[in-house]
Amino acid sequence: MDANDTMGASETLVVDVAVVGGGPTGALAALVAAEAGWRVALVAPAPARDPRTTALLMPSVALLDRLGVWEGVAPHAAALTSMRIIDDTGRLPRAPEIAFDAHEISLDQFGFNVENDHLNAALADRLASAGVRHVDELAERVHNGEIASVEAGETRVEAELIVGADGIDSVVRAASGLAVKRWRYNQSAFVTVLSHARPHGNASIEFHTPGGPFTLVPLPGERSSLVFVERPEVIDEWASADPGPLARELERRAHAVLGRMQIDGPRAVIPLEGMVAHHFGVRRAVLVGEAGHRLPPIGAQGLNLGIRDVAILSNLLERARPGRSLAGLADRYDSHRRLEVGVRSTGVDLLNRSLLTSALPLTLLRTAGLTAAREIGPVRRAMMRAGLAEPLF
Repeated sequence: MDANDTMGASETLVVDVAVVGGGPTGALAALVAAEAGWRVALVAPAPARDPRTTALLMPSVALLDRLGVWEGVAPHAAALTSMRIIDDTGRLPRAPEIAFDAHEISLDQFGFNVENDHLNAALADRLASAGVRHVDELAERVHNGEIASVEAGETRVEAELIVGADGIDSVVRAASGLAVKRWRYNQSAFVTVLSHARPHGNASIEFHTPGGPFTLVPLPGERSSLVFVERPEVIDEWASADPGPLARELERRAHAVLGRMQIDGPRAVIPLEGMVAHHFGVRRAVLVGEAGHRLPPIGAQGLNLGIRDVAILSNLLERARPGRSLAGLADRYDSHRRLEVGVRSTGVDLLNRSLLTSALPLTLLRTAGLTAAREIGPVRRAMMRAGLAEPLF
């Protein structure tokens, strides 16, 4: 962002919309508010380096394209044209392997996979030209009342609406008194980037294992991102291993489908937990992304669900018309998000838990679902459309 767009010390800034949080959902929320004609401030330090990747599904790509962000992302993204799911749990009955192909629902691809650093860089470039004021500080105090305000460093921002995009320990959510349901899994995710000898063919491969999903997602060239979910002690052991033995272990777990592998990026370990807010807006504040919900890394639902939040917020801000009060928008936003987020979070949670148990009823249910998807075209196509993070209702 330009230096002229960054607030100095001991200033009060009056805007229409204050966005708290500088990750992808925060940056997108600031862009849609500015696009709708509102005066916008983004309160957050610049994002830190991020070793993760994101599979951006096509509804998310459409929003990025509309906002002029996609052109900065596209050169660094790999198309995701098919998805394979392989039962590697060792349990009986064994679910059949299934492949979902985007062409079956008249799409060229389900989406694109990109390293988060490239996504954040493209968002920062677009924000610099969007007229968004930047307060380069962490939000310390938030007041959500008749007058909404955010205090960060020496700067106070007063706004008609505050958008909380500040993650699972959201200051905005806490200040607004919004309760959550939060739970932990006995799992961690190890993420990194791999290079490999065989081409990925723009197909993601998800092995369902007793410890969680082991997922390879295409990146440009003969590279793929890895999300390896297992018990924390297993992840800790392998995440600290030397690159050679680690690569051989990953080849083994991938059944050598991509041939010889090498570690080709930074590593990170993320303890898995789930969280869903009971409400997503109250008075003059709304929650987007992980301020309102966090899901296990299954089916690319996490960030895409957050981008869906931003798309709903965009529609409401466009209808509200600049110059008029934004009072009441939080309640309307909440009514749009509660049911959809609840359904998606429950589905992802149940799928993840079904991998962690050997209980026969759940094994039978998962096997029956995947068998139906493989054998019955309308069921398979309905699952693909539902997975794209398009509106459910």
